[in-house]
Amino acid sequence: MRAALLVGPHSGKGRGPAEADAFRALLPSAVTLQGGSRESALSQARTAVSAGLDVLVAAVGGDGTAHLALQAVAGTGTALAIVPTGTGNDLANGLGVPTSGAAAARAVLAGDITSVDAVRVADGWFACILGTGFDAAVNERANRMSWPRGRRRYDIATLLELRTFRPQPVTLVLDGERHERSVMLVALGNATSYGGGMRMCPGADLRDGLLDVVVVNPLPRRRLVALFPRLFKGTHVEDPSVEVFRARSVSLEGAPLAVYADGEAFGHLPLSCEVVPGSLRVVGARLA
Repeated sequence: MRAALLVGPHSGKGRGPAEADAFRALLPSAVTLQGGSRESALSQARTAVSAGLDVLVAAVGGDGTAHLALQAVAGTGTALAIVPTGTGNDLANGLGVPTSGAAAARAVLAGDITSVDAVRVADGWFACILGTGFDAAVNERANRMSWPRGRRRYDIATLLELRTFRPQPVTLVLDGERHERSVMLVALGNATSYGGGMRMCPGADLRDGLLDVVVVNPLPRRRLVALFPRLFKGTHVEDPSVEVFRARSVSLEGAPLAVYADGEAFGHLPLSCEVVPGSLRVVGARLA
């Protein structure tokens, strides 16, 4: 059984290497892929997969490490094991995967593998949620800020963006059907959550072959502020300003708005994406 570990050394306040050691204790043949940059790590992972990695690429880290590993394994026969040691862990939580390296190794040894959907975009893959509009603008602003660190940076970026953001014209093409909208944001959900537990797409299902397309239409700033706490319960979709569609293929056209997927920068509009059913094999998933 050939296994490889893609390790996020700083995730979970340094827990990544310890969990990798726990994995290797049960699968001592596993090799470690840990490049000096994301590009180097991804190149190593893709090389290992193309060489016939038998069972998995184990991503020991947060959502960023899982997203990086996804680029190497989606659409291949190699399964993905996620050992969640980050702060958000949205994909791991949505999949219900083991929470320790030892538990993940036991799932590998047991051959406990489930196939779920992933979403193909021109520049890669995502598994949770892709967003553009207000939420992506907040991410862009936060990434430009050097202070404060942690969650507070995003809170401040949100407050600053609220002062300047205006609804943007976007054309949604959903399975060939065009919808013209002026939007605060658009989220394409393969899974339910992003941002550390915000249930932006509460009805999304990792195995239904569809994206949940959540559109927040223009609304006053005070109502937008009031809507955000409801994201953590998923009740925002009941608001009259919110529309929900479902489609297998989605194109977004309009101004060159920033796009983020699974918390990572994904270029700018326009873009097209499509659900590829069963294209991601996951170790130890426990889906509702």
